[in-house]
Amino acid sequence: MTTTAQPEKTTLAAVALRAGVSAPTVSKVVNGREDVSSATRARVLAALEELGYQSPLQRRTALPGHTVVEVIFDALTSAYAVEILNGVLEYAGASDVEIMISVTSHLGGATLSPERRAQRMVEAGRSGMIVVTSAFSAAQLHAFRRRKIPVAVIDPLNPPQADVVSVGATNWAGGKAATEHLLQLGHSRIAYLGGPEAAECNQARLHGYMAALMAKGVAVNPAYVIPGRFRAEHGVLGLKKLLDLAEPPTAIFAASDSIALGVLSEARKNGLRVPEDLSLVGFDGTYQAEESIPPLTSVSQPLQEMGRTALRAVLRQLHGEALDSQRVELATHLVVRESTAELKQR
Repeated sequence: MTTTAQPEKTTLAAVALRAGVSAPTVSKVVNGREDVSSATRARVLAALEELGYQSPLQRRTALPGHTVVEVIFDALTSAYAVEILNGVLEYAGASDVEIMISVTSHLGGATLSPERRAQRMVEAGRSGMIVVTSAFSAAQLHAFRRRKIPVAVIDPLNPPQADVVSVGATNWAGGKAATEHLLQLGHSRIAYLGGPEAAECNQARLHGYMAALMAKGVAVNPAYVIPGRFRAEHGVLGLKKLLDLAEPPTAIFAASDSIALGVLSEARKNGLRVPEDLSLVGFDGTYQAEESIPPLTSVSQPLQEMGRTALRAVLRQLHGEALDSQRVELATHLVVRESTAELKQR
């Protein structure tokens, strides 16, 4: 106990010295008081970031019964997000952990520096964070870690640094399995409607798609590869673009179930039948895939287990336990339903 308390006191004094202010002034900034000038606050925040000071408030939240983990989503409008959240909540309920939920588009303070955003998390008493498919920069994640805020990221849009815990699925294998299934049904004109180009999970799914095509000697048609967002509207817009081609695809591999649902909607508007006129595979294996009409063939990833794994990793970091690995990949598997069929000879 003594070995942890003394460095924290020393660090507080060091912050005051580094910023050229008094210790009470540093305390005001750390505790979110407003009676500090903006210039002074900026100096203190810079010193806090440089020295990685951990506030007493943050240390208190690590005590039993006071563990608060914030889960940040880019949006909560998809079954994917809901399934991950259910996994987090299930594990939290069994671990006496309080969960706070935020959506990046609702956080506000978009102009905050990484240091100030991280300090706000400290001031709010957060013990740790789970970041789900959000574009948090390396500088932002580093600022969290410098404040001793344990972080785990799930399917990050920006590839994380090696020292950041990340949780995902076997996206490459899943993308390959989806494409192989369509190839086995006789399709060769297969499109890929992907997520954000730089997203790690999208890149892996795309590479799996390409590997399956090349293994069968099928050239990758650049016109068939359309990146976007993991949203239904991308499926709508993507199918419109594909139907404008001189030779539209006979099958589509969508990088998420949400994208696939958008494709289904737009296909109906154009009088296309799935799977008679167009075979379709999604990715996620959410309840939406089971309930769609027709039920969607989809690469299932263990979303609830991903949520549980991320929270488990945050808590192990919080308790000072060594992690088996900084990168966790859980297995995917293809679930064949009614949205895919053999290609009809034309």
